[in-house]
Amino acid sequence: MKQKVLKVHPKDNVLVALTDLQKGETIEFGGESFLLLDEVKAKHKFFTTDLKQGDDVIMYGVLVGKAQKDIAKGSWMSTENIKHAAEPFFYRKTDFQWHAPDVSKFAGRTFNGYHRSNGDVGTANYWLFIPTVFCENRNMDVIKEALHNELGYAVADKYKQYTHQLIEAYKNGQNIESVNIFDTPASAAINRPFKNVDGIKFLNHQGGCGGTRQDAGILGKLLASYANHPNVAGVTVLSLGCQNLQTADFLSELKTFNPDFDKPLYIFEQQQSQSEEQLVAEAIKKTFEGLIEINKIERKPAPLTKLTIGVKCGGSDGFSGISANPSVGVLSDLVVALGGKILLAEFPELCGAEQNLIDRTLDEAAAKKFMHLMTTYNNQALSVGSGFHMNPSPGNIKDGLITDAIKSNGAALKGGTSPVVDVLDYTEPVTKPGLSLVCTPGNDVEATTGKAASGATLILFTTGLGTPTGNPVCPTIKVSTNSNLTKRMNDIIDIDCGPVVEGEKAIEQMGEEILEYCIKAASGEIIPKAVLLNQDDFIPWKRGVSLYFVFLGPAFGILLSIVCHSLVRHTIVHFFSKAEQNTI
Repeated sequence: MKQKVLKVHPKDNVLVALTDLQKGETIEFGGESFLLLDEVKAKHKFFTTDLKQGDDVIMYGVLVGKAQKDIAKGSWMSTENIKHAAEPFFYRKTDFQWHAPDVSKFAGRTFNGYHRSNGDVGTANYWLFIPTVFCENRNMDVIKEALHNELGYAVADKYKQYTHQLIEAYKNGQNIESVNIFDTPASAAINRPFKNVDGIKFLNHQGGCGGTRQDAGILGKLLASYANHPNVAGVTVLSLGCQNLQTADFLSELKTFNPDFDKPLYIFEQQQSQSEEQLVAEAIKKTFEGLIEINKIERKPAPLTKLTIGVKCGGSDGFSGISANPSVGVLSDLVVALGGKILLAEFPELCGAEQNLIDRTLDEAAAKKFMHLMTTYNNQALSVGSGFHMNPSPGNIKDGLITDAIKSNGAALKGGTSPVVDVLDYTEPVTKPGLSLVCTPGNDVEATTGKAASGATLILFTTGLGTPTGNPVCPTIKVSTNSNLTKRMNDIIDIDCGPVVEGEKAIEQMGEEILEYCIKAASGEIIPKAVLLNQDDFIPWKRGVSLYFVFLGPAFGILLSIVCHSLVRHTIVHFFSKAEQNTI
């Protein structure tokens, strides 16, 4: 018989419903009986003891909320009876001891990756287009349409065919309701001439000018980190010329990331060009030459120590901290024990889990850096009338994540149990094997953008509600918390952790299966759904307040970029000769 409820930690005074429970139903658990005073949907919680107003609500063994009124045993947890609460955090010297998992079955394993001259190993081989300013987005779109369609990187044109069928039905006086997308065959994929080039990616963005110089500076670091990314083999840069983020600034940041940068790099500046036509044509031609060169690079075996995996959650639900996140946590511990790197980010979603992470941080300076980043970020949110406590979205709450502390303690499980070896600010590159904390927002796209900037070559993205998010340079693997989601949104989900909820698989087994999937994805043997769908989402963080889906009010407007009133249409072309590239 399927288990109906789960107690996450022995100290908890709530139980999690694994299936829908009815009002008046009696639940037997741990030798006790609980008469339900309310209906409790799957993923939600009910109280196992009477609480007085102001009493602590405990889940994951820590404080996650305070009772807002007297609550009877068997009552459903809701936003009406509890509010977010978390213990204060501080640095204390601890003798943290980690018991690493047995990784003997993965000993000697390799993945087939793309080896770079600086020792990095990529899981993909991409050509990257970078605009230094939003004024170049249109030219980027024109080039993308030309290269993607002709070189075979566009998503199958099923929707074009569907639209064509609708037009034909309309012209012939037929009812368009009879035209079904599922009856529309996708045309055969165009044969790609460059077999070792996994894609051509475009980092369209809304920055580079019109905002603060700080915004432009951070954007320069971000774009440079992407150019230097292990999954990137060559770069084309489009610049207008007059923007805040000058090409020289971008190149300076790139030199900081990698003084010996030697990938093909072509730069085109529009305001010194004869025409837009020349700009686009030259950019396509030089890029084509670059594609010929990077197509010569082939996958070769690399040890698992070369894996750098970012762990992320989005569209979270009440099962996130029970199935998918702890399963990914097992993967994290396995990778760390094997000598690889794990990146845990989303600082608003570590609220309430800070003390555990601080106690696991090996270096005092790193621990205090984490505390400073968390406090500064939260204070920014509070200054505009928000705060980490407002992080859960309506969808989170509807599916059982009532407070940010509940959400955060479940989210933190993705990082496993290993020591924290480093704390990285936004765009700082990962250098140490082990678990590193990376300062990013909780916003799905801003967080994945930041993980890739720090060097993640794969991202594991857990979701309970379904999130169609990916990254341009880092293959993103979707991990579902429940089987219903996997069946409903099978076109975006790669791994189903529903068997954990159903009691069919142990978390440890699930974690090992996720690692096996990652090895195959890193080798190009499996293509994640987000990659197949070209879900190349990219949003730079302006270091203003960005949480999740929370509206922060008019005060946040002062942090937004000022939109340029006119776009300069005069064009120029300038690209670095090989000699100029070698001076970078």
